[in-house]
Amino acid sequence: MQALLDPVFLARLQFAFTVSFHIVFPAFTIGLASYLAVLEILWLATKREVYMQVFRFWLKIFAVTFGMGVVSGLVMSYQFGTNWSVFSDKAGPIIGPLMGYEVLSAFFLEAGFLGVMLFGMQRVGKGLHAFATLMVAAGTFFSAFWILAVNSWMQTPAGYAIAPNGQFVPEDWWAVIFNPSFPYRLVHMVLAAYLTTAFVVGAVGAWHLLRDRGNAPARVMFSMAMWMAAIVAPIQVFAGDLHGLNTLEHQPAKIAAMEGHYDTHRGAPLILFGLPDNDAAETKYAIEIPKLGSLVLTHDWDGEVKGLKYFPRENWPPAATVFWSFRIMVGLGLLMAALGLVSLVMRLGGRIYRNAWLHRAAILMGPSGFVAVLAGWITTEVGRQPFTIYGLLRTAESVSPIGLPGVTASLLAFIVVYFAVFGAGVFYLLRLMGKTPGSGQPEMHEPLRAAGITPAAGLLPQQLDRPAE
Repeated sequence: MQALLDPVFLARLQFAFTVSFHIVFPAFTIGLASYLAVLEILWLATKREVYMQVFRFWLKIFAVTFGMGVVSGLVMSYQFGTNWSVFSDKAGPIIGPLMGYEVLSAFFLEAGFLGVMLFGMQRVGKGLHAFATLMVAAGTFFSAFWILAVNSWMQTPAGYAIAPNGQFVPEDWWAVIFNPSFPYRLVHMVLAAYLTTAFVVGAVGAWHLLRDRGNAPARVMFSMAMWMAAIVAPIQVFAGDLHGLNTLEHQPAKIAAMEGHYDTHRGAPLILFGLPDNDAAETKYAIEIPKLGSLVLTHDWDGEVKGLKYFPRENWPPAATVFWSFRIMVGLGLLMAALGLVSLVMRLGGRIYRNAWLHRAAILMGPSGFVAVLAGWITTEVGRQPFTIYGLLRTAESVSPIGLPGVTASLLAFIVVYFAVFGAGVFYLLRLMGKTPGSGQPEMHEPLRAAGITPAAGLLPQQLDRPAE
């Protein structure tokens, strides 16, 4: 109850609330933009109408999601000035230009070509339209690049100097951007975005296959999504391992909290489950596997893993939150890899479109990417506490001098407005996803003819989606 009366805690809660709403939209649009580009290229290469049907189905969903992401991102960015003015003043010479680069190189690219992508199919050549779709996809990637450069610098600051007035000023922009954790976090986040999109697409395809097993667009969606799961999920496990080794090197206190270790160990156990307690400085009711923690973290059975007691207590992150959010992320990642493996077995047996249990599992896993992204973000951000700039600027020293009533009122307003506006948006997205793909789209034949492509009349659904298999 005392924490709820702390303006710093409420300012953190407000930023966490808005960023949690925001991050799910870019995580989806990064992958969905690339998926749309692949679909259009396949349509041009194979001249099969089914790819354009799937493209148009997801194009509407992309447009709505993109708009929701822009709105939520603008609101979030304003909080740097309202709730975190001290942080903005001290880190502005570094954070400001990086955010500006994101707008110039990424958002302008997305916004500039988005209109052509949405409305230009019958107004520009098919090659130019495909180029516009590729540019939108590139823009989403560059947006992730710059935002993660900002956040990674806050995690592992490099290339800076501290001016006499206390500001962080750049000395080497290459070191600022390509700071020690940035490459690992960029790869990890982009792969997470692709998996998020794959499991949404797979869930929608599975939903429609349960209703009509012969629906060609649904078969293409499901097949492509399961290929992505089977290939990318294992790669993500490997990328996550590399990211963990990098975090162990640069943020060992975060690793200690993630693993639930308070004492320093050689041959540290892997704690599967337990209840970390910072007050008691122990993980209660721990279920553990001897020495496996050192093997996973250091690739050595007897490698040393520092516990939280090695660090000053005032620098400990909230271990229980980090411990459980990390396990949610890892657990979902393993389930994604398992579903991808099962889909491969079903594909080899020719049952990928017929097995209802596989389709039901895919539907259940549909939101898993969003949950995993949120859990990973919580692990990253809460694990950095009590700092905004790791080891250099504490969160309590970064907040604006706003009283409790002001922070409380704005937080409540955000909660009411966000649930109303974005709740309606999500409801509309679910309605779009529920429409049968390929139905009610007679206008698709005209752009096909204009492009010199004749719809493949008389083809069976199995023939229409054969390249995706």
